[in-house]
Amino acid sequence: MTTSLADEFETYRPRLFGLAYRMLGSAADAEDTVQDAYLRFSGADRAEVEQPGAWLAKVVTNLCLNRLTSARARRERYVGPWLPEPVVTADGALGPLESAEQRDAVSLALLVLLERLTPTERAVYVLREAFAYGHREIADVLELTEPNSRQLYRRAVRRIAAPKARFEAPPEQQTRLVTSFLSAAREGDLAGLERLFAAEVVWWSDGGGKVSAALRPVAGREKVLRFLAGVLGRASADGVGLSMTEVNGRAGLIVRGPEGADGVAGVSGVIGVVAFEARDGVFTEVRVVMNPDKLEFVGRQLAQARNPG
Repeated sequence: MTTSLADEFETYRPRLFGLAYRMLGSAADAEDTVQDAYLRFSGADRAEVEQPGAWLAKVVTNLCLNRLTSARARRERYVGPWLPEPVVTADGALGPLESAEQRDAVSLALLVLLERLTPTERAVYVLREAFAYGHREIADVLELTEPNSRQLYRRAVRRIAAPKARFEAPPEQQTRLVTSFLSAAREGDLAGLERLFAAEVVWWSDGGGKVSAALRPVAGREKVLRFLAGVLGRASADGVGLSMTEVNGRAGLIVRGPEGADGVAGVSGVIGVVAFEARDGVFTEVRVVMNPDKLEFVGRQLAQARNPG
């Protein structure tokens, strides 16, 4: 590929990565997909690529559809709860997240719900909701009829049963809640933590069978507090640290292990990422990703932020 064509592709890379991530729920798979699209772009007959942005979006979408089919089989064998791979979004890694709709489109809560959809339903939903494609454009990308695109979109919305306001706490409220959680966790203040949880709160842990994690969701405030008391006790003894950052569009936490500890992901030391869903001033769901394979991308993001260039 010539330098000019490579530069041209780079202008589309962030948008393509955002599309692939929303389709796959995995930053690593999204990177691989975008790289595959780059190779196809480099070898394409330029006469066939009249509109590079649209051509690349179609290529990436169809590559994702192929990956989703095999991913379903892998997830059926997954050990414990499966959660999407988190992404630090403060640096704009997934594009602008200025509105409630944009933040919801990359929340771990919504990405989990998208697993209910067929690959084609997911593609229609993502293109429509996250990228504002019209049904005519979606039909062209997926080689459907326009009425079929509309039908798939309606079916997707019903299947995930996710009204737009479901996940959204105002950003400032989310930040206050996570700040309070961080302070109470550092101090071992279980009474303070109790005030932050809804009665029906659910705690999800994704260790993928590679690190110690709860193999089933912990449901209910009392059970979550008992579970958390044990976790915080071990974390304090092990020298584990917590810090706040923006995860998938809203305030979350980075968990770092002591320097040189086994299982620490690379130079970043990241051993977990915590994402929260808040509603009516309390946390209703907490999702903790601990599978080291799912922390490599976040680790690279944080390492790069520390050592830009």
